[in-house]
Amino acid sequence: MCVSALTLQPTFVELARAGLETRPMLALRERIGAVGREGEARMLDATGGVNTHRGAVWALGLLVTAAARAPSELDPRSVATRAASIARVQDRHAPAVTGNKGEQACRDYDVGGARGQAQAGFPHVVDVALPELKRSRERGDSETAARLNALLAIMASLDDTCVLARGGRSALTETQDGARLVLMHGGAARFDGRRRLKALDRRLVELSVSPGGAADLLAAALFLDQLRCKAGHPTKA
Repeated sequence: MCVSALTLQPTFVELARAGLETRPMLALRERIGAVGREGEARMLDATGGVNTHRGAVWALGLLVTAAARAPSELDPRSVATRAASIARVQDRHAPAVTGNKGEQACRDYDVGGARGQAQAGFPHVVDVALPELKRSRERGDSETAARLNALLAIMASLDDTCVLARGGRSALTETQDGARLVLMHGGAARFDGRRRLKALDRRLVELSVSPGGAADLLAAALFLDQLRCKAGHPTKA
């Protein structure tokens, strides 16, 4: 995972540069699409073909580009709205079908997936994860617990294509119900919540599913949270 993440660092630098330099929307969309595909290829080469961060390249790539496009407007909703505008532009050079499991799950289960989240302005980031981070911190939870709670909040309502692809609707329902149960019992900072979190973890291992889509959106939320703090908007979502 660390090797994969380090491999992608130049990709995000190039995406930020594109956001700064390229004003026409179509040209920007196609430039970052090419950069993202090149980064994904390097990631797969570094991991021996294992997809560790494809979803993060898409979500974080759009948000990095959007942040660089207007660096004086870095509150989360503004950045997410700009990212949505970019995501809605059709990249003429992108393959019509990629064959990845998330894309297939979108078709099989009629869900929006990563593309739908981006085009809608990342609602699970702006309206779910960031508010949960704020609530957890305000009640004194550790930063680790706050981030776990934000992840659980996403898991509780996201139609996660990573889960759908490997376990179908039944696994998704168990994932969502289990995440809600942890939060109902105080979240990751409380004894009962931790006990239920461990039970949820065991169950997901049994089902051979992992909430990768939720994890990608948590990464997006943490990125926007850092931008918000640097821009002087510590509580504005």
